[in-house]
Amino acid sequence: MLFAFETYAQGPDVVRLWPNEVPGETEAKHEPVISDDHSRDVTRLTGVTDPAFLVFKPSPEKDLGTGIIVCPGGGYEILAFDLEGEEVGKWLNDLGFTAFVLQYRVPQKKEGALQDIQRAIRLIRKEAATWHIDPEQLGVLGFSAGGSLSARASTLYNAPAYEAVDEVDSLSARPDFGVLIYPAYLDLGENRSLTPELQVNENTPPMFIFGTADDPYGNSALVMTTALRDNKVPVELHFLATGGHGYGLRSGNVAGETWPKLAEKWLKHTVTVEPASQE
Repeated sequence: MLFAFETYAQGPDVVRLWPNEVPGETEAKHEPVISDDHSRDVTRLTGVTDPAFLVFKPSPEKDLGTGIIVCPGGGYEILAFDLEGEEVGKWLNDLGFTAFVLQYRVPQKKEGALQDIQRAIRLIRKEAATWHIDPEQLGVLGFSAGGSLSARASTLYNAPAYEAVDEVDSLSARPDFGVLIYPAYLDLGENRSLTPELQVNENTPPMFIFGTADDPYGNSALVMTTALRDNKVPVELHFLATGGHGYGLRSGNVAGETWPKLAEKWLKHTVTVEPASQE
């Protein structure tokens, strides 16, 4: 096994992405910093220098053998780690998916974040048997900036973001599917067109996209959907009139109460069929 678990009495396993130096990182490795800003009852992490993922496992009787990397948002400045991470991991577990909640580098480390998600995809594939998942059933689910990161991972997988550090990096970094929930920063091209960095083509994985008209970043969902459709990539878009931005899946917001039901139906129809064997 190429990594070490950190197991706590009450909580998910933590897996560190980089065994030695973190590519491009100038700070020493340390635990993420919890922000003093707890507005909207959200726990915000920043100062991530030792990227990792937390593993949320479904019960054996529900296990579908499919993994999903969850990317919290936060403008590439912080990670809304409970709202768009841990809570989503537990929801995915209830549906039968194994969730890997990603602590990618922030703040202002956009390239480091891409390195982190590429490494996470490869590492999870390498050790797929550890979590009883199919290495060819591994997707990404991101919110806001995490949606941007998920879209980047889904379109830049053939462009290595870092030099290989071990045999893990010989594996594919292409997600098998993507779920983008109120994604941001996908329309930074001319006249609010698709961000030039995103190289959408016929090999881009299928996607589920959800947004709202009153979200200031709502155009991102539209331009990404258009690019996928133009390249004949299966895509399902849901776009509500209201809901705003940053609602996660908490109750009390029409968008937050709507997208999980639609995404569940899409995931179970598109991605999985039967629970995986635990033998």
